[in-house]
Amino acid sequence: MANILSGLAATPLLMAATLAGAAETPAAKTVLVIHAGAGVERATMLPGEEKSARAALEAALRAGHAALAAGKPALDAVSAAIVVLEDAPEFNAGRGAVFTHDGKNELDAAIMDGATRRAGAIAGVQRIRNPIALARAVMEKSPHVMMTGAGAEAFAASIGMTFVDPSYFHTEKRWKQLQKALRAEKDGKAQVDVETAKHFGTVGAVALDAKGRLAAGTSTGGMTNKRYGRVGDSPIIGAGTYANARCAVSGTGWGEFYIRAVAAYDICARVEYAGQSAREAGEAVINREIPKAGGDGGAIVLTSDGNFALPFNTEGMYRGWIGADGVPHVAIYEEDELAEP
Repeated sequence: MANILSGLAATPLLMAATLAGAAETPAAKTVLVIHAGAGVERATMLPGEEKSARAALEAALRAGHAALAAGKPALDAVSAAIVVLEDAPEFNAGRGAVFTHDGKNELDAAIMDGATRRAGAIAGVQRIRNPIALARAVMEKSPHVMMTGAGAEAFAASIGMTFVDPSYFHTEKRWKQLQKALRAEKDGKAQVDVETAKHFGTVGAVALDAKGRLAAGTSTGGMTNKRYGRVGDSPIIGAGTYANARCAVSGTGWGEFYIRAVAAYDICARVEYAGQSAREAGEAVINREIPKAGGDGGAIVLTSDGNFALPFNTEGMYRGWIGADGVPHVAIYEEDELAEP
């Protein structure tokens, strides 16, 4: 009888110990990493532009961090951060998108959930204020992965998404870049002149939430003076955007080369199958494979252990990260110091 009573008495203690142990199990350390385009050059930075760009990067990091701090999934953090970057005219996505040869703004975006490998992407839309929101809707509210042009906008209308007039995307800086490219083309120079070609950057985010889930997203206005419905790597899963349970990547660079290299997937494959770190895999693809083929650009890479890398091979890349402490860290040029966790 005493043994029975002893056993019964021990049960609450055992349960308490078990609960205490569970409470002490550490959650994954939340991390958000963002970029707003490689190819940045100090010589072409307009007065006050650097200050506003840094402020926008910090605002995006705080928006994403707020989602993670509230216990929301990595997808929410990625979406929140990219919406802020799309609304900032300093970057080539959303509000600050570059112009096509015909004087239009054509927007591309993609998002991917690493935990389920679900993905959504859109390309060539002209009236969607935040393309990343439509890409996520494709993932969550349709059986498809990618939609383009008028079809993507018809889908947006069918789910009640708000449209903006195309004039919303008109910024004087991007319009002047197009005119410069058109003059260069008329003079028999390259179709896309050197200055504008180096500002083909995108915006993107990768996040790790408290449950250890990863997500990646990318949004872009493409390349100045592009024609024929050209689509770059950003909305192509595996090229400019990719996430699985071990790794998440968002790229920024000369899209044709990222597509040929299947760059985002290659980075994650190196992590998953070759055991490379975020830094090793990112540098192998971005700083060796892409330049070897003739391209340039950058990427952000985040792994499920919370480690990340921000490799790029241009003079600068708008970039930053924020951890669980909520302190944003941003940088632009290659020589800028970016604090590490």
